[in-house]
Amino acid sequence: MRFAVLTLSAEGEKHASVLAQNLAATDLYIHEKVEGNRACERFDAVYTLTGKIFNEYNGLIYIMPCGVVVRAIAPYLKHKTKDPAVVVVDVMARWAISLLSGHEGGANDLAITVGNILSAEPIISTTTEAIKTLIVGIGCKRGISAGNISEAVLDVLDRNGLKPDQVRLLSSADIKRNETGLINASRELGIPLRFISSDEIRNSALEFQRSTFVEDRVNLPAVAEPCALLAGRRTKLIVPKKTYNGITVAVARESSL
Repeated sequence: MRFAVLTLSAEGEKHASVLAQNLAATDLYIHEKVEGNRACERFDAVYTLTGKIFNEYNGLIYIMPCGVVVRAIAPYLKHKTKDPAVVVVDVMARWAISLLSGHEGGANDLAITVGNILSAEPIISTTTEAIKTLIVGIGCKRGISAGNISEAVLDVLDRNGLKPDQVRLLSSADIKRNETGLINASRELGIPLRFISSDEIRNSALEFQRSTFVEDRVNLPAVAEPCALLAGRRTKLIVPKKTYNGITVAVARESSL
């Protein structure tokens, strides 16, 4: 998989550089008016550059306004099964928007990956994902296997009359970003994994069970419940945390109203 990150501004360049450092096989394109000596490709017009590279990458990440991106990619669109994934990030890195080829091209997954790297919220509007309303929050000790995590998640869902195909996201704290068991469990279950920043958990005013054990170990008030609640919008905890030999699982449901 090859990715390109494009930005027009100095503000965007900071986030683009973080993406290039953390997302494998990523090329960096920065507008020629942005000062700096960072190793990258320079360009003078995003429309011209887009035409040159549109079919050279699996995914294009634009850190610039959506309107600019829409006009830049419009002349080159062919079909949802052929176009690359396109994700748009605002210059403050608040949002990572799956704009094009969300399902077939992988932009939904790319938006979540970009969101995890930048602590931005992934915005996904494809119908197949929008009708999924459950978010599963997961906390775990270091080194827990993917199989054990998957079993815990499936057991919680089954015991509460819930189904895996109703789950939009798995969610955990950013301190677990490199936890192999979590990452592989997400792949096994076929459910994207979103990481919530530790600061967001600490500063949250949402109601959830706090754990002195977790506080002492990782300096967080809890993991499973706040992550389930914070990974979505208008969420309500429907399954309080359940514990399984070093794994905690909680489930929240999103509401459209």
